[in-house]
Amino acid sequence: MTTNTLSNIKFSVLDLAIVREGGNAADTFKNSLDLAQNVEKWGFNRFWLAEHHNMQGIASTATVVLIGHIAAGTSTLRVGSGGIMLPNHAPLIVAEQFGTLATLFPDRIDLGLGRAPGTDQFTAAALKRDEHAAMEFPSNVEELQRYLSEGNKNGRVRAIPGEGLDIPIWILGSSTDSAFLAASLGLPYAFASHFAPAQLHNALAIYRRNFKPSAQLAAPYVIACVNVIAADTDYEAERLATSFKKLFLGIITGNRQQLKAPEEPNEDFMDPMEEAALQQMIQYTFIGSPEKVKKELENFIEITQVDELMVASAVYEHKARLHSYEILGELNKE
Repeated sequence: MTTNTLSNIKFSVLDLAIVREGGNAADTFKNSLDLAQNVEKWGFNRFWLAEHHNMQGIASTATVVLIGHIAAGTSTLRVGSGGIMLPNHAPLIVAEQFGTLATLFPDRIDLGLGRAPGTDQFTAAALKRDEHAAMEFPSNVEELQRYLSEGNKNGRVRAIPGEGLDIPIWILGSSTDSAFLAASLGLPYAFASHFAPAQLHNALAIYRRNFKPSAQLAAPYVIACVNVIAADTDYEAERLATSFKKLFLGIITGNRQQLKAPEEPNEDFMDPMEEAALQQMIQYTFIGSPEKVKKELENFIEITQVDELMVASAVYEHKARLHSYEILGELNKE
């Protein structure tokens, strides 16, 4: 059995299409494409976008449109959803949309599926999301699989395009429920440890122990998503991370805002109680120089034995965000 290490696993990107203070969605989309084009050169494997709604600091509401935009501007990078919140959409619509993407960009599209609303309860209602939709998630995944299968060509309802296309489906999750589902369906599994670290180890164990091989996947395959902010020095990385910490603190307190410019990471930067609450949420966040980040990521991979690492980096300065991913790309080649 091969041991997964920092140098032999794949690295990927989760882009939340974050809107920074003083910027706008147009700037965000331009920077997202620039990031995708650069990480493609640096050897990253995939670039996923997440569906969120009613958040002034996140512009990935029309996730499918953004996936097409990124795929059109790149050539080898896999592009997909991390994820599409399936209860917000009819499975047939998702099959048609991703069938269209996979037709335009063959062998490059991933379909990651989540069961959360990706928003608050009022916006969920505005999306016409059924209150029982989360409970129907497993059956909706299977319905979607049916539309994309070759065997549905005699079905009364068909996804054209989509039917018969080899579109990898992923189950996304932040709890053990998703692990059981991914295992039972024999699908690859991506865990959101970048904001929900508590259940990571239990979820991975459940998924691997209960995995049933399928037509899509013969053995368990796991992605863990983490936050990384790398810079030339520990101090510079900590300075850049002040933007990220303020953003996540806003999520915790319900005061969601756009990504703010970094500030000096002195002892007055954040209230100690806030810092303690924040650290529970961002346990798997790696901030520092190349040497520090390398050591911490090596330890994380050794413990979890994930097959792929997906990295989110909420950095205000676009050049600094690029440099953070560039550092990761270099660490992956060592």
